[in-house]
Amino acid sequence: MRRGTLEIAFAFVFTAAAAGAAVPPASEGNFVIRDFRFSTGETLPELRIHYRTLGAPRRDARGSVVNAVMVLHGTSGTGRQFLSEGFAGVLFGPGQLLDVTRYYVILPDGIGHGGSSKPSDGMRARFPRYTYDDMIAAQYRLLTEGLGVDHLRLLMGTSMGGMHAWMWAEEHPDFADGWVPLAALPAPIAGRNRAWRRMIADAIRTDPEWKGGDYEKQPPGLTRAIQLMVLMLQNPLRWQEAAPTRDEADRYLAEQIRSRLEGADANDLLYAFDASREYDPVPGLGRIARPLLAINFADDLVNPPDLGIFEKTVASVPGASFILVPESKETRGHGTHSLPAVWQAHLKTFLEGPLALPAASPGHASGSIR
Repeated sequence: MRRGTLEIAFAFVFTAAAAGAAVPPASEGNFVIRDFRFSTGETLPELRIHYRTLGAPRRDARGSVVNAVMVLHGTSGTGRQFLSEGFAGVLFGPGQLLDVTRYYVILPDGIGHGGSSKPSDGMRARFPRYTYDDMIAAQYRLLTEGLGVDHLRLLMGTSMGGMHAWMWAEEHPDFADGWVPLAALPAPIAGRNRAWRRMIADAIRTDPEWKGGDYEKQPPGLTRAIQLMVLMLQNPLRWQEAAPTRDEADRYLAEQIRSRLEGADANDLLYAFDASREYDPVPGLGRIARPLLAINFADDLVNPPDLGIFEKTVASVPGASFILVPESKETRGHGTHSLPAVWQAHLKTFLEGPLALPAASPGHASGSIR
């Protein structure tokens, strides 16, 4: 029995493709799950999952969707980020790898992010302390109950979304034909990765103006937390190119902080980083049954390659392959995950292999939601 409701609105977003062609518009909607139970035992009477879709589902003779692709965003991001010229304009346009005239692309906002239910909606620090397991459970129900999708051609995720991709591949090994985690390690959050996440949480929680989450205006600790994010998410080469003098460096930092503070909320950010506390895909790596392509970046400070974790863990997964993209003038450290112009050649090879999309069958194209 379904315990959720689907609300659909068409909020059209147009973006220009890299070659000048327009990416088709995205439709937006909300899927409401009744009495959602979190892994902590807490519940919400209604959990809202906001999503965007591009293209239309195509069904086979049995009614199963055969062309669905889900793309998952990173910590503090939203599905909207994939509608940018640098992402949608490279992947979703006519003739491109995930051309939405052929694929049905689904871009959900995770719990605690964007238009989905989150602390800043009103509950503040009384919002359930969600984990990645909860986020994946909600994504699964959005697909199966809300959108009528019981199988994916591809699941791809960036950063936190990449970690979700590893978990999806273990928890639902036959749900997708292939998995592509970007800028994500299949290993527990430890070492410096844990330390900077803890520093972000401490910057907010130890600020007297946080007031246990009941602040009247955003506490200064939010700015300090975002400063840490700015430092970790770009590479030194990019910093030096953008800010080669003292004054330019000061201005560049101020611009970065200002742009990220717009619309940011201390409780939302705190919860988003805290959600990674139990992430550990290592015990389930042997359950991964479908092709997996892991792409990481040599200049990623969040997942530095010199730790040797990437190669060791991915090599233990049957059928998995991994790509370490070298640093270049085109890479942007951790944030390269959202620049498919840098890594799309590897995705192309993956899609042209066992994930090649079959030709459309007359009479089985459908734009309806069931």
